Amino acid sequence: MKLLIITAVIAFEKDIKQMLKQANVKTFTYKEVKGFNDISEEAIESNWFSAELNETESILFYAFVKKDNVDTLFDMVTEFNKTQETLSKIHVAVLNIEKSI
Repeated sequence: MKLLIITAVIAFEKDIKQMLKQANVKTFTYKEVKGFNDISEEAIESNWFSAELNETESILFYAFVKKDNVDTLFDMVTEFNKTQETLSKIHVAVLNIEKSI
């Protein structure tokens, strides 16, 4: 069993749900969250909005999945991210579950 964690901008919500379905992940939890990016160290010229702290409407998914489903989802996310013209991507992490009840 693995713990799958996915974060992305909220605009990708439908895409992520579709990928989870295609990867045969039938049960998951998601919540809207605030993404945070501290760009205080960026040069003023490259910071279009001139704010040092940016918040983004984001979404967080997590699910307990079988190991077999993880690689399929990672492949789909990798392909999705390659096609994006924006700086924003879908981020995925997987953690091993040693025990669960």
